[in-house]
Amino acid sequence: MSLIWTNLKHFTVTFLLLMVALVCFGLFIGAEAHLFEDRLAYDLDGETHVFFDNGTLVKRTLNGNNDDGFSVAVETIIEGATFDVRFPADDSVFSVSVSTNFSTPPVRYETDAPVNAISDIESGFGAFKQFLMAHGVVDQDLNWTFDDGHLVLVGDFVDRGASTTQVLWAIYRLEQLASAQGGRVHFIVGNHEIKFMQGNFQASDEKYFYIAGMLGKQQAELYGQDSLIGRWMASKNVLEVINGVAFVHGGLHPDLAGMALTAEDINNTVRDGYRQLYFTPAKVTDTTFLQSSTTGPAWYRGYFKEDLTESQVAQSLAAIGADSVVVGHTLQSKVRTLFNGKVVAIDVRHPKDYLTSFPLRKSEGVLSDNGVRYRLIETGEKTLL
Repeated sequence: MSLIWTNLKHFTVTFLLLMVALVCFGLFIGAEAHLFEDRLAYDLDGETHVFFDNGTLVKRTLNGNNDDGFSVAVETIIEGATFDVRFPADDSVFSVSVSTNFSTPPVRYETDAPVNAISDIESGFGAFKQFLMAHGVVDQDLNWTFDDGHLVLVGDFVDRGASTTQVLWAIYRLEQLASAQGGRVHFIVGNHEIKFMQGNFQASDEKYFYIAGMLGKQQAELYGQDSLIGRWMASKNVLEVINGVAFVHGGLHPDLAGMALTAEDINNTVRDGYRQLYFTPAKVTDTTFLQSSTTGPAWYRGYFKEDLTESQVAQSLAAIGADSVVVGHTLQSKVRTLFNGKVVAIDVRHPKDYLTSFPLRKSEGVLSDNGVRYRLIETGEKTLL
């Protein structure tokens, strides 16, 4: 009996040590476990989309639930009409004012105001709002409180989450509110926004397939050319330069230094391909290079995956009139700088709506204020970067 007990203790200790080692290894390689999903993620009551129908704006809203059934309210609306967007996690709402007066934003800006940047929210409205509140950009009711400040959203605000609709309408709302107070929201298009516009929903929450069908649409039509939010998103840039700092989702390939292209050229070329599926061409041109899912600015990962020199990074930046770049796209353990501060990497694991994970996720971003950079934490803390 004593021998059995001894062997059992040895087995238990060995098993626990192996489990600890496995967890440590998982943490080291960036693995995580999804522990619990709140069913509120599938509360669709109030889901609202707006479409153009032969020059008329039509709002389609889902009402109801799985137990009692659903209905679709279809309403013709006019410019300036307002409607509420609901966030089921806390049953909060914010209003949206319909405006079709959107055009392609400028590419270059000079400002003395603070510039706050965050990337890769990936349909996480709760984390997005919490981060903005913690750093004085919005209040509890999603009103703009950043005065003449600039908020830069460095791509991938869609996909991989259950609050795509809330995130996009929130950005749409904040863009209007910021402009009214002399501020600015810069919505930089990332590779997942491009996927949306091309009808690629492999990384999208499956509920949006059913939402589209219930609204009488195909999923691609939710963000297509006849969608208000789709047209608005398609007007955005893939690259903007603020105070000499480039903001781009993926990065700038070193070959750009020899291509004699301006930042405006890059935006125009990539924008022309927003709704065209990319495929490997028989002959590479400037257009296919920029629209590529490897070398294009919304997709490039070379700062982290290639053996680049600081000189190469500087040359590609100089080619578009910038001296540093802020990027998302490639996951980091925390906001950090590379290449002697020329690259600022800000893609981190943000908390997911309705999903509890281990290890716990924590939002981060970057602030530039009076020439000084700070790493921002979701708690409101900021430290020199």
